[in-house]
Amino acid sequence: MDMIVEKIQEIVKKIRDDKNFAAKFKRDPIRTVEDLLNIDLPNEQIEAIVNGVKAKIDLDAIGDLLDSDGDGKPDLGAIGKLGGLFRK
Repeated sequence: MDMIVEKIQEIVKKIRDDKNFAAKFKRDPIRTVEDLLNIDLPNEQIEAIVNGVKAKIDLDAIGDLLDSDGDGKPDLGAIGKLGGLFRK
């Protein structure tokens, strides 16, 4: 299981660092993962990794939205700033 998590993290990093790879992943994620890992498994097995990558990217994107000041802590972005308008 740890190996799968490591591979997911590796793919997420490559997607963030390489726009061409990210575009390729978006077009054909299963083939892209197979090519990167140099393996040929049944699509159902690769889909588990692809779904893990997509989930990690989505969670990271949500975290970025919640951290508007870049301090690594969620502050609800603009919503957090609006809260100051209603305090005494």
